[in-house]
Formats: sequence, structure tokens, C-alpha cells
Amino acid sequence: GQATVLMALLAVFALACEPAKKLDNPVRGSARIAVDESYKPLVDELTSAYEAIYPETRFDVSYIPEQEAVLELLRDSVRMVFVTRELNEGERRAIESRQSVINTQLIATDGIALITARNAPDSLISLKDLEGLFTGRISDWSQLENSRASGPVTLVFDGANSSNLSFFRSRFKISDFGNVRIFSAGSNQKVTEYVKENPRAIGFIGVNWISDGKQALTHELSRGLRVMGVSAGTDSLPGYFQPFYNSLKGGSYPLSRKLYIISREGYSGLGGGLMTYIARDVGGLIIQKKGLVPEIPYPRSIEVLRGQNF
Repeated sequence: GQATVLMALLAVFALACEPAKKLDNPVRGSARIAVDESYKPLVDELTSAYEAIYPETRFDVSYIPEQEAVLELLRDSVRMVFVTRELNEGERRAIESRQSVINTQLIATDGIALITARNAPDSLISLKDLEGLFTGRISDWSQLENSRASGPVTLVFDGANSSNLSFFRSRFKISDFGNVRIFSAGSNQKVTEYVKENPRAIGFIGVNWISDGKQALTHELSRGLRVMGVSAGTDSLPGYFQPFYNSLKGGSYPLSRKLYIISREGYSGLGGGLMTYIARDVGGLIIQKKGLVPEIPYPRSIEVLRGQNF
């Protein structure tokens, strides 16, 4: 009868509305994102600040090696990723074949920090010597230019699939690390712990792990460490530079890289809200506070008063 038809229509209407209930928006709901582990301090602060402004939002963040983060995005297991590269053509096709959109946003310039124990005898290194270490041509501190130390050099990374190691694999065009003394510590924090105990080791971490001295964790991580100065060894760029704000902004630090957000969110959701917060709101201030250079500086408006006393 009419009642049966009405109930059927209501059931269909309820089913049609159900997906809409699950859609988040910039001020409400949750989203899964994956982040290269070297950016954990930065993304922790960005997401916490956003959730404080919009208490009905929540980011479920996985901190994993960069290549694993990209694979999670391809599998549609996460909404967006924070990584140091854009998707390649094959990765783009894999997402587009599932009728998903791809939004890529460059958000910052970052630097890889080279760290040693505070009691290590050397704190300067050239790109030429660094390349020698990664190709296996150099294996001992005594082989480094102007070195005052001797003993085997250990290069310490968070993991084999991390953005930190991928950077040097690409930079020096290395296909095999078989002849190189590399230790995988498991995380950026564990890199710092290993280096403190091993004065002949050089650690490689994201600069946001050590650049914000106001955070208790960062202060503790930095204690007992020294950030190495790196030289490009060119006439146009003489001297040694550390990966802090002015050197990154001026382009003088030779181990800088870009940080991107890549999203496959096809509607105006929570992921888009975070991207807008970073690009147009105070997210840029947090990026700068963490030692990176925001791609879009936080706007500072100046009110000019005109009058007799001006």
C-alpha cells in the first residue's frame, strides 16, 4: 500500500544521505594523513593548533618513511601526505585512474641538518667530502679536508625509505650503498641519541627536530649535539652554512629541499582546511617557528596613519 511505498522511499532517502553524513568539512570531522617522520615536530604543532581552533576536528597522523607515505596515498588509505617531492607520472596515473583529484601544494623550504656529538673534533664538512662518504671513496675521518680526527665514519639515518636518505641518493646519483657505513636508527629522535653516544658518527635529521628551543623535547634533543656547517665549495658561495632560517631563505645552505602537501581530497573537507590554514592563515608562522621557510610568508599588514603628527 501507500505506507509501504512511503517507507521504501524513506529508506532510499536515508541511504542516499548516509555518505553525506560521513563527509568532513574544514571545521568538523576527521581525516587520515601520512607524514614523513622527519617532519613530526612541525606537523604535530600544525595539527594541534588547527584542532585547538576547531575542537570538532581530528587528524589521524601516521609518521612513516616517505615512500611508505606515498604508497598509503596511492592505496587511498590516507587523504593527504607531507613529503619532499611531487608525485611522478606513474603515481599520478594510479590516482587519476580511480577518478581521484590530486592537489599539490608547496609549503616550505627545509634543510637536512648534519649533527655530531658535541665532543666530536670536527664540525665542518664540504659537499665534495660528503659525496666521497656516500660513494665510499672516503671512509675515515682522517680523509676529510682539514680534519683533526681519525677513525671510521658512520652515517646515521632514520630509515632506508626515509626522505633524508633519498635526498642524498638523488643528490649524488647513488644506486648502491653497499660500500658505505650507514646505520639505520629507526627515527629522527633515535638518530640524535645514537650520535650523542658515538663521536665518530654523523647524523642526518630534519631541521625542525632541533630548531625550536622553546619546546622541551627539542631542547633535550639538542643538548649534547653540534650542527655541522656545510660548504658548497664554490667561488660564488664561499664559507660554511648551517640549515637555519636565514641560510635557507637566502639559498646559501647547500642541502635544502622543498616540502609539499599532496592531497587526493575531492571536496571541501578537513584536508583542504589544513592546507588553507597553512597557506593563508597563521600556519606560516608555525613553519617559520620550526626553522623552515614558509612558501607563503604570513601577511603582516601595516596601518599607515596620515595626519599632522605623522
